[in-house]
Amino acid sequence: MNHTPLDAASHTPDATNAPVGETATTDLPKATPPKSKNRFESAQPVLEKLFELYPALFGARFVPLKLGIFQELMAAHPDVFKRNDLKTALGVHTRSTRYLQAVASGLKRHDLAGQPVEDVAPEHVYLSVVELFTRRQARTEEDLTPKLRNQLIAAFEASGLARQDYLARIGTPPEAIQTVLDDALDVVEQRRARHAALRKAFESSGQSVEAFADMMGMKLTEVKAALA
Repeated sequence: MNHTPLDAASHTPDATNAPVGETATTDLPKATPPKSKNRFESAQPVLEKLFELYPALFGARFVPLKLGIFQELMAAHPDVFKRNDLKTALGVHTRSTRYLQAVASGLKRHDLAGQPVEDVAPEHVYLSVVELFTRRQARTEEDLTPKLRNQLIAAFEASGLARQDYLARIGTPPEAIQTVLDDALDVVEQRRARHAALRKAFESSGQSVEAFADMMGMKLTEVKAALA
């Protein structure tokens, strides 16, 4: 069977800076790399089997996988998968660009039934965003920093964490990322401060949201978003 949703280019592992802290295989011992084949060639039969068994997880649409899914797969199919082969295949899958894009987008982690079950940790979203930027920037002369900045803004804002807590979770950023990250965190903090001031003004105004938006000369959607 051809495993068309999983192409070799999208599953080439990045051995230098892959955000292994994100992947659903983080609690696994490392599989011994095969000597006669590269990782993708070795993983391909297992990836095809995973696609056959779980098209909602390993099909045309990639989604973040529930942590511990390796153990669940082994328990569900002890006669189908060998431990090291499955580790290798999941490692290739979760280091693929398409998988990292799913994590960076903020999708929830999914279980074997294809159901969303838990949020991806903020640090894992951050690692995926940075890894995608690193891969893409290495292949183009275009400056992708503005896009990275916007993605970091969205990631920090979605985390709901205070700046100090967020930095404690993501660790020390690479030097090339530090300035962009600082700028992104500043933008979100300023936005949060404006929203807090707006909420306070609204609460003391005694007006409806519509009347308050009109008084402030703001769009109703903007006021509702700030008050949410």
